[in-house]
Amino acid sequence: RWLTCKSLPPGALERIADTVADRLRVPWFSGAVKINVSLVPPLVLLPVFLHVAALHFLLGLIVLTSLPVVVLWYYYLTHRRKERTLFFLSLGLFSLAYMYYVFLREVVPRGHVEYSQVVVLTCGLILMLAALSRAKKDPGYLPIPAGNEKPSHQALPNKSVRGSSSGLHGISGAASSRAVNGEAKGYCRMSAEQPEGVKKDWCTKCQLVRPARAGHCRLCGRCVRRLDHHCVWINSCVGEQNHQAFILALSFFMLTSVYGITLTLHTICRGRSPFVALLYCPGAYSDYSSALSFTCVWYCTIVTAGMGYILLIQLLNISYNVTEREARLALRDNTGRRLLGGLVIDTGHYNRGLLCNWGHFLSLGSSPPQRSAEDIV
Repeated sequence: RWLTCKSLPPGALERIADTVADRLRVPWFSGAVKINVSLVPPLVLLPVFLHVAALHFLLGLIVLTSLPVVVLWYYYLTHRRKERTLFFLSLGLFSLAYMYYVFLREVVPRGHVEYSQVVVLTCGLILMLAALSRAKKDPGYLPIPAGNEKPSHQALPNKSVRGSSSGLHGISGAASSRAVNGEAKGYCRMSAEQPEGVKKDWCTKCQLVRPARAGHCRLCGRCVRRLDHHCVWINSCVGEQNHQAFILALSFFMLTSVYGITLTLHTICRGRSPFVALLYCPGAYSDYSSALSFTCVWYCTIVTAGMGYILLIQLLNISYNVTEREARLALRDNTGRRLLGGLVIDTGHYNRGLLCNWGHFLSLGSSPPQRSAEDIV
């Protein structure tokens, strides 16, 4: 029908795609193993695009311009459909592996990189992967009520329950005066009472009472303590238990990437500073090896700039003790204050000063675990 320009029945393409995804399997000893389709494009397209970009300067300009556009388009497509995908995680991991492979194969043999520098770069990569592995673990999921019994609203006397699954509004009363997520413990003698207007609320999807700063992730389908955001690059939420590891992984990535870019530019553009060599390197396309290395450097630069922006926003949010989710809700309700040219939204609820805010962040996960929803009810 598509070849003959006839109309397709509603949902036909989705059913075809689901069938192809289900049949895409690899033979194995214990039976055919199903392959996630989102893992395939980065493994196939990334090397092809980078090798094509190394053929000519104009091809490199077209490819390196279109790649971020395609990735952003796919992000908005999956975000709109509320779908979880391994595409971004596989793209990130395979990009690291392929850049490291090109560095060892094309840059190191030129003899301008010392083995100690290779060891430092390798150690940075290993530390980043270790932090990433920790960030992939439990972000602080709230326990789901046991069994099929749903907590009754009548079990919450003198409290008004609102069916909100996303915000700061909900159950009011004596419960709001309790400190949550270790706010009452730790640094600068933080007040044991929660800020005015911040209350526990009821999640209609998980059927439990959420502590303050917790939120429901629509992609994971779970409530997370001190939910910051759902990160597509780790295919998981960033919350109370893994926020520190997430920042650590981003920091190690930035340091390792900048170091690798500097070593590569010093090798293929001798006698020029890294910034000048990135913009003007006359001998970059003199041979295919240099062209591939230079193309990979620009690819790494684009990715590093994007991750650097994410890290900057995270550091500013930590400095003001605000999460991405709280900033988004404050913008929606027009209750936040834009600072630093709009880079950070100060909600005013938890900000206790720079040192106290960072002290609280460094103490995340060290406080005793919150009581379960059944105990609260």
